[in-house]
Amino acid sequence: MIIAEDIMETNVICLSPDTEIPKAVEILLKNHINGVPVVNDNNELVGILCQSDLIFQQKTMPIPPIFTILDSIIPLSSSKKLEDTLKKISAATVAQAMIQDPITVSADTPLSEIASLMVEKHFHTLPVVDGKKLVGIIGKEDVLKTLIQKE
Repeated sequence: MIIAEDIMETNVICLSPDTEIPKAVEILLKNHINGVPVVNDNNELVGILCQSDLIFQQKTMPIPPIFTILDSIIPLSSSKKLEDTLKKISAATVAQAMIQDPITVSADTPLSEIASLMVEKHFHTLPVVDGKKLVGIIGKEDVLKTLIQKE
């Protein structure tokens, strides 16, 4: 049975939470990767930054519909959701744009479970952790390579 440890990349490109967005974009494009783990000074995974998180910044800000009753303005969309959208669109650092507490796998996670996560959750990149420590990364290509290795 193939497990994460068999296919994961251990030489992982990482970002720190305070990396500026233009630098993060440059790293993703230069290395042709869809996502990159974000780690703290102890190499503990604190988030993941994906191309889609950066593309989100190009999204226009939706104007929330409002409802007026007796001179009171009542927003019809969640102010928390609006606040989160504003933060993501205006992100200057990785910490502001990354997904916090991403889904992870351990080194002994079976390939079938990894493939299911990627398909069902539309993940392109899965961090491999031992506790909180980042030990590797698995991308779509790592999973696809197993198809040509089988005889």
